Amino acid sequence: MTSSPSSQTPPAQISPVQGLHHITVMASDPQRNIDFYTNVLGQRMVKVTVNFDDPGTYHLYYGDRTGQPGTIMTHFPWPAAARGVRGNGEIVATAYSAPAASYDYWLGRLTALGLEVRGGVRFGQPMLTVDDPDGTWVELVFEDGAPVEEWPASPIPPEYALRGFHSVTGWVRETGAVRDLLVRQLGFTEVGTEDDAEGQRTRFRGSGDDDGGAGVGLFVDVVERPGQPRGSFGAGSVHHVALRTRDDEQQTAYMGQLTAAGFRPTPVQDRQYFHSIYFRESNGILFEIATDAPGFPDDEAVDELGKHLKLPEWYEARRPTIEAHLPRIVSPEYGVTLGTRDLGTAPAIQEEAAPSGIQVFTAGRPLGEACVAAILLHGRGATAQDILSLEGELNLSAFTYLAPQADGNSWYPQSFLAPLEQNQPHLDVALATVDALLAELEAQGIPPQNVVLGGFSQGACLALEYASRSRVKLGGVVALSGALITLDGTDDLDGLPVFMGNAPDDAHIPLDRFEASAELLRSRGAAVDARVFPGLGHAINADELDAMRALMQGIVGRV
Repeated sequence: MTSSPSSQTPPAQISPVQGLHHITVMASDPQRNIDFYTNVLGQRMVKVTVNFDDPGTYHLYYGDRTGQPGTIMTHFPWPAAARGVRGNGEIVATAYSAPAASYDYWLGRLTALGLEVRGGVRFGQPMLTVDDPDGTWVELVFEDGAPVEEWPASPIPPEYALRGFHSVTGWVRETGAVRDLLVRQLGFTEVGTEDDAEGQRTRFRGSGDDDGGAGVGLFVDVVERPGQPRGSFGAGSVHHVALRTRDDEQQTAYMGQLTAAGFRPTPVQDRQYFHSIYFRESNGILFEIATDAPGFPDDEAVDELGKHLKLPEWYEARRPTIEAHLPRIVSPEYGVTLGTRDLGTAPAIQEEAAPSGIQVFTAGRPLGEACVAAILLHGRGATAQDILSLEGELNLSAFTYLAPQADGNSWYPQSFLAPLEQNQPHLDVALATVDALLAELEAQGIPPQNVVLGGFSQGACLALEYASRSRVKLGGVVALSGALITLDGTDDLDGLPVFMGNAPDDAHIPLDRFEASAELLRSRGAAVDARVFPGLGHAINADELDAMRALMQGIVGRV
């Protein structure tokens, strides 16, 4: 091991980030998930709620007695979801802190429960690793860390109980980008490096609590794996890692700093128990900065944490429908049953079958588990994989995303302003591709009104043209640097939500055509939000992604 301390404090008005707040992971069977984290690891299920972006999915929170920041592991269970594959650009392991004297206890307990236990040493500290029911790597690092609030009903004796998080491990292409984020922007300290089986491991330390730097969840490790493949998202994959900040004021300051540094954080999201912003570093890891308050006792007494299905106010009117869709689970602490759906009768996840002759790439929620979808159309010379990368920027786990690939990377050969016959029959084939995908989604249980059709550049023009010509009622349309191909549609668009973004001097999409397209769509009854962004060029900016996200969230709210 080598030690190379390095730190750089953020601007004076910003306190350094304390460390880890929570980790969010995708799971499959919710009851197996509950049984592992409560009965095996002795964590308290402190909250049962839903994914606020996907109310048909549980959001399960585990931690110490009150769910203090730095102890919270959260899961989104997608029943029958396929397993993810670990790779670069994601967090691959979460480590809990265990009392130094508890090694033999945990080795014996985990082995007796039939788990495969791997031992090791990291930065001089002994550790054990097991897989949770979905293959997530869960590590125990044995040290005398800071105490957490004891849960009296825990199956683990207090002297052996886990003490919140120790660290997370991410796999990355190169460490420099993470160093820039954690040290230069967020005030972490680089504390050392050591060799790992996968590459060089570098450790970064948060500032800790105000009492001399103690605390739980202080460390973020990254392992540099140049040239290795990216991960594939699924059950067992870490969705994001949340870092801890003290309050809304500090979070706002960080949002400004991260924006100035080019990280494009989202607007603040109210998660009921904390407030959140999200952003990615260039390797692909999704980070969140979350506030300590309001905390999990905000809507449940401490002695009843995790006993009830808690819904945010805006979903209460839909409680009967939500409860009917959620799988039946039993709380080990209280013996109460929540949810009503029997997973034994749930439809199996189906492969994303593409219509004959169409190459389709997918991301996001498995099709068999989704009730909302986005079809994304790439631009000229680009690929389906290019535009599918927006899925990570949007961070809306309710959606399944489909991106068809155009032959020769182009939907039609000439400019969208060329005489129509010069782009035939290619244009008709492209429009038929959208038709076929919508038909396939409907066959899988997702009707067109639950689908967003979006695109960039040539794909944006195609999306608008389809919405204008087709009598199919879509959930919404997003056109990033695009305009209508024809201006002769007359059918009533009946309130169709449309977002359009463009630069005033876009070399491919003239401003007058952009404005004429927006006006025509409005005159036909569409609810058009058309914005012009000076300096945008022919690209996509954060404001456009925010607008796209809001449009898509509106569809989730209607389902």
